[in-house]
Amino acid sequence: MPVSLPPALDLSLDLLRCPACRTRRLHAGHGALRCPVGHAFDIARHGYASLLTGTRATSGDDAAMVRARDRFLSTGTYAPVRDIAARLAADAVCEQGTVVDVGCGTGYYLAGVLDQLPGARGLGLDTSVRALRSAARVHDRAAAVAWDVFRPFPLADAAADVVLDVFAPRNPAEFHRVLRPTGRLIVVRPTGRHLAELRGQVPAMVTVDPAKEERLHQALDPYFEVVVTERVEYCASLTRPEALDLVAMTPSARHVSRADLHDGGVVPTRVTVSVLATAYRPR
Repeated sequence: MPVSLPPALDLSLDLLRCPACRTRRLHAGHGALRCPVGHAFDIARHGYASLLTGTRATSGDDAAMVRARDRFLSTGTYAPVRDIAARLAADAVCEQGTVVDVGCGTGYYLAGVLDQLPGARGLGLDTSVRALRSAARVHDRAAAVAWDVFRPFPLADAAADVVLDVFAPRNPAEFHRVLRPTGRLIVVRPTGRHLAELRGQVPAMVTVDPAKEERLHQALDPYFEVVVTERVEYCASLTRPEALDLVAMTPSARHVSRADLHDGGVVPTRVTVSVLATAYRPR
């Protein structure tokens, strides 16, 4: 039986463009999104659309990482991070705007933005089908699409009022193309102090590159200028299972073995959360 078009996807359908044709709009029909020349893209029964074509560069977060992320984010430990992203978005757009979350994961941060913008619609892009199953259900105004963020986005020019990038890869040229001239790019990334206690006890964890901020500036400067940067830093108390989920939900999960976490015996239950959140305007 063909999958019907989810209401949130219908709400954002005008934003989408055929990834094969690049310029043609998509319409829904017979359980798929289709362009006028016949390219078709499945709508999964979980509610997201897959627009990926050709060889997939990465499968994104696996099922174990997504389950760990759902458990950890449900504790509210990262709520202040979500709140700053939502506030910067709300400062930048009217309630009826369009928010595109690049590397949306399970949609946690996109949902927080939409809660602050009662008339806005959201669209999340990610490669992980496991994460997209959650993102497609996270909010009644949030649609989800499978896409590799390093490729040109399957979106119309100047389609978004806000592009959101939280702990995610970046594609500056595409951010600029899909943002309206009055729009805002919001980038949230860790500082060198972020989760320092965990990294001290679990050396196999991925570290924050000391040159990260310089590289970010060099990548974005041709396209954007800074409006405001805010630091969010606080100490969080975690149970041991929460601390393990925090490691398991990040890219470090691919580098940290069970022995690193369990046989070593020590996982700190107080950690520093430290991020920078910047709003940029297009040049």
